[in-house]
Formats: sequence, C-alpha cells, structure tokens
Amino acid sequence: MPPDASESYPLPFALDLGLTLGPLQRGSTDPTISFDGDEVWRAARTPAGPATLHLHLAGARVVADGWGAGAAWAVEHVPALLGFDDQPESFRPANPMLLDLHRRHPGLRLGRTQLVFESLLPTILEQKVPGVEAWRSYGRLVRDLGEPAPGPVSLLLQPQPRRLLMTPYWTVHRFGIERRRFAVIQAAAGHANRVEQTVTMPPADARQLLMRLPGIGPWSAAEVSAVALGDRDIVSLGDYHLPHQVAWALAGESRGTEERMLQLLEPYRGHRARVIRLLTLGGIQAPRFGPRMRLRRIAAI
Repeated sequence: MPPDASESYPLPFALDLGLTLGPLQRGSTDPTISFDGDEVWRAARTPAGPATLHLHLAGARVVADGWGAGAAWAVEHVPALLGFDDQPESFRPANPMLLDLHRRHPGLRLGRTQLVFESLLPTILEQKVPGVEAWRSYGRLVRDLGEPAPGPVSLLLQPQPRRLLMTPYWTVHRFGIERRRFAVIQAAAGHANRVEQTVTMPPADARQLLMRLPGIGPWSAAEVSAVALGDRDIVSLGDYHLPHQVAWALAGESRGTEERMLQLLEPYRGHRARVIRLLTLGGIQAPRFGPRMRLRRIAAI
C-alpha cells in the first residue's frame, strides 16, 4: 500500500528512534506503536485526522511515510516529534555518572508529539497505580474502544474522546479501571478540544490549564508536558519513587524528599527532564526498604 505522504529529513546528528520515541510506548503490548530495530510504526489521531506514521533510518537521513487523513500532518511534524530542535550538546554535566550516561546515549533526543489528549489518557490511567497495571488497562481500553489505524500494519488508534464520553463505567471496569479514574478520563474527554489548544501555550501555562480539569494534578500535568509539549526542564512532582531515585543517583542518599530532589537537580536547570530520562535509561534506582506496590484486580471487585 503506497503511503499518502512521504518525506526524507537529513540527520546532522546521531538519532536512536527507540531511545527517542520509547516514552510513547505504554508497555510492551501497547497496540498504538511498534518498534523493530531502526523502524517505528505509530498510530495517532492528528488534528487533520487518523494517521499511521512509519519512520526508518536510511544512512544520514530519516524517512517518514504516512497513511490516512492525517498523514501529511504526521509527516510534517516529524522534526518536532524527533526533537530536531533539542540541544543535547549543551548538556555538560560535571557529575561523572551523568556524563557517562549522556555519552552512552548519543542518539537520545527529547521531542514532542503535539497531541495532548493522546498523552493525557494513559497518564490518567497511571495515576497512583503500578505501571504494569496501568499499561494492561490501557491496552485493553484501546483494543475494545479504539479502531484500526490506516495503513499496511495492524495498529490501533486510541478511542475518540466522544466514544469515551458515551461509554458507561461498567464497560471499562473489566479492564481494571475503577470509577474515579474513568470519571477523570471522561472529564478530560469532555474538554478535549480545549486540552489540545494547550499545545500553542508556554508549557507552564499549559500545565496550569490542564490542572483546572478534575483529577489532574501537578504530576499528571508534568508527565503530559514532557511528552506532548516537549518540556525539557520539567520535573514530575508527586512521584513516589522519583525523589529517592534522584537522591540516590546524585548524592548517594537512599531516601529523598521533593525539596532535596529539586536542590540536586538545580545545577541542571534547562535539562532536568534529560537528567531523569538518563537515570531511567541507566536503570538507576534507590535501594528498596519496603514491599512493592501490590497489583490490584479491579475487574474482580
């Protein structure tokens, strides 16, 4: 099936598609995106309509092919998606560990999807639950309420906001989604057009607007800001593990507060999101002194 839109972009820098687009994948069974070596397939609802985007490296270029009504939009916005305007070369940490992690991941770039509700939906599902539980619920939600993406591969599009608004709670209960989180999803879906308008705002203003939605706090707004808006300095406050991770990595302290985390990250202002991403890629975690958060079976309740 020939693509509806195509473009080839020169790469004057190293690029690793897996590292750069990895945060868009919500678990290994996410039906909206697929990675295969130097190739990525991604389904999205763009402002111009549904699209499937295929990216692959060809020498010193990245080739983008798109299918569907939103193909031209998806291909046109590849430079933003892949962080062409990112400046990782300006990150020069004095911390030897960070410097080593930075050198070991030269193809990492921080981009932005410019699709806010797309990021908000799985972020709400990740509120206060283990990631594996949230990702399982997200996959089931997309498979049940989404629809096939255009193009030659078997990806699925996220459910349309109006489909989520029309869905009764009992439908999603069996996916492991409790009533409170689904109410937050439906409130966001009811303001989907307004939510998408935040892409034109400075990230700080966009977060303030997002936090006016019921159930959207600083953590959710920050997570969306990083992925959809490309905020390279954002720090997610309200994350249980992150202060410990940062304190352990940057100061050798097994436990940390948010205040201590921000103090340790201050020398890296402008690149704080990059620091956190590098720590995650390096598998650096603070020692655990308590039990892991238990997985729940909402569907059995």
